[in-house]
Amino acid sequence: MSAEIRRAAGILRAGGLVAFPTETVYGLGADAASEAALKKLYAVKRRPPDHPVIVHFASADDAFEWAREVPEDAGRLAARFWPGPLTLILKRSSRARDFVTGGQDTVGLRVPVHPVAQALLCAFRGEEGGRRFSGVAAPSANRFGRVSPTCAAHVREDLGDDVELVLEGGASAVGIESAIVDLSRGHAVLLRPGAISCAELEQALGYPVEAADAAAPRVSGSLARHYAPRTPLRLVASHALDAEIERAREGVAVLAFSRPDARAACWLRLPREPEAYARGLYAALRELDAAGCAQILVEEPPQGPAWAAVRDRLRRAASPA
Repeated sequence: MSAEIRRAAGILRAGGLVAFPTETVYGLGADAASEAALKKLYAVKRRPPDHPVIVHFASADDAFEWAREVPEDAGRLAARFWPGPLTLILKRSSRARDFVTGGQDTVGLRVPVHPVAQALLCAFRGEEGGRRFSGVAAPSANRFGRVSPTCAAHVREDLGDDVELVLEGGASAVGIESAIVDLSRGHAVLLRPGAISCAELEQALGYPVEAADAAAPRVSGSLARHYAPRTPLRLVASHALDAEIERAREGVAVLAFSRPDARAACWLRLPREPEAYARGLYAALRELDAAGCAQILVEEPPQGPAWAAVRDRLRRAASPA
């Protein structure tokens, strides 16, 4: 275990905040059993107090201790996708308090695969001074509602000295947040799409996964506006992009699949492959946001299940404030 990981685990056990890499995005970590630590985390993120956070663990066994009911479906998905970019929503046990769940009777649990995250979670877990440590609450390490960070530099830009330590772990391999599956109501409901597709979930479960409904619990990233740059962002159909650039004339930044257009003040391209697009999306939005333009135009990604997670993030980023 490195000295940096030991230091990070010590900060978390003492009630401090540590940003660390996961395969999805960088998380802002706090001891999930400490109300004081969670108050600090919510204050730094400027997060609404009723918006729950996902708790991260080193193993499925640790995670399931925070649930009072672990249905067979949870075991199937954990065996197939953990460690990995999947969050399960389960009925909470007494270990998951209101300050983690937003006052709900459910809790979000995840076991990340990133080696730095795993090293930190393993170093954090255990007993000390009569206290038992296992779960680390870790929403994305940025101000609430803004573009998530996919490298350590993004965290420092957003949070500055408000976080005591930022662990380096390179660029996030997935680049968008975990898929969230609710298993608290007797059947699987997809509350947030992610790198694990609905088809993969259904294959593991053996039955169709339902879409989110009005009775779904509140979860991270579920608000109408989220993942948003400060610069107003609009989604534009491919066939309308040329006309929209002409209408804007100047002061426009563009994210597209095609080659740059000189009429745009800033132009970035991303691949036509959904995994590669997702990996580069947040870094691209941050760069366009920093260009000082009046608006950001994003060429709409293709329809279809492979693009569901990307389209979800862009739709929320484009939602009016």
